[in-house]
Amino acid sequence: MDPFAGVTEGKPNSPVTIARPVATRATMTRAAPPSTTIVAFAVALLGIAFFSTMDAVVKSVSLAIGTYDTLLWRSIIGVVLVGVPWLLRRPGRPTRAALKLHAERGIVSAAMAWLFFWGLARVPMAQAIALTFIAPLIALLLAALLLKEQIGRNAKVGSVCGLAGVGIILSGQLQAPPGPESGIGAIAILLSALCYAYNIILMRRQAQVADPFEVALFQNITVALCLASLSPWFGHVPDVVHFPGIALAAALASISLLLLSWAYARAEANYLSAVEYSAILWASFYGYWLFGEHVRLTTAIGAALIIGGCIAASRRGQVPVLPAEYQA
Repeated sequence: MDPFAGVTEGKPNSPVTIARPVATRATMTRAAPPSTTIVAFAVALLGIAFFSTMDAVVKSVSLAIGTYDTLLWRSIIGVVLVGVPWLLRRPGRPTRAALKLHAERGIVSAAMAWLFFWGLARVPMAQAIALTFIAPLIALLLAALLLKEQIGRNAKVGSVCGLAGVGIILSGQLQAPPGPESGIGAIAILLSALCYAYNIILMRRQAQVADPFEVALFQNITVALCLASLSPWFGHVPDVVHFPGIALAAALASISLLLLSWAYARAEANYLSAVEYSAILWASFYGYWLFGEHVRLTTAIGAALIIGGCIAASRRGQVPVLPAEYQA
């Protein structure tokens, strides 16, 4: 589907339909039925659920073989999992703009992933995810700055509710006795969150110039190349017993990338950013089930606020198309 179909440009009250956007600093919008944005929100929620499951799998494997090897081999397997169906579709050559975004997001994702999973191996899952929730709030500001998106009242209310819920959860987690390297792990996760805030914006820009399969494939390729460049110093071939877990993580990551790319092509970054908060529910569940990390009352209270924030932020009606200057 052409992402620019139905794009209008010009003065308010006198729109002119065009086939492709032209260079302008004005933010262009296209009308979207409410059902479209609701479906995009639901698909993004499902994408976060797959990502959260992948987090649990990667944490488990990382505790056994280390973060670097887990991420390197996950990316290599991901290239195969997504590359085969992408080639079978006989796609055209990616545009220069798309390749530039693929490389940029892949490099950011490589740093983001290593920092996050290194920290995740050292702190409880719920606490780790809570710390990352600074990212959607930064993304709201970046969306206004880089994508010229308007931050609606509902998005603001949803983000405040989500942040309040995160604060309650984090206050409960901080009462627990710290484990070894937990402080350094928390710092790594906060740095990862800063990378992820920019990654959310790149996801929105990338989704406008490439289809989901292309996005997922080139992200895996770029991350694999970034990590492989360090393999002479850090790389090892894991025992065969660990490859099923690595393959599962690769499949979950690829599916999530496809779902999120589809959603971000159809809704604003500031509209979808609130779905990130739902990850705390999955982190609490997997942390307890797989790693014996007990869920506190503060986590339950915070989760209720987070869900309320997601519902509040989902009440939107239009999906803007990127300014043409961000397509190049």
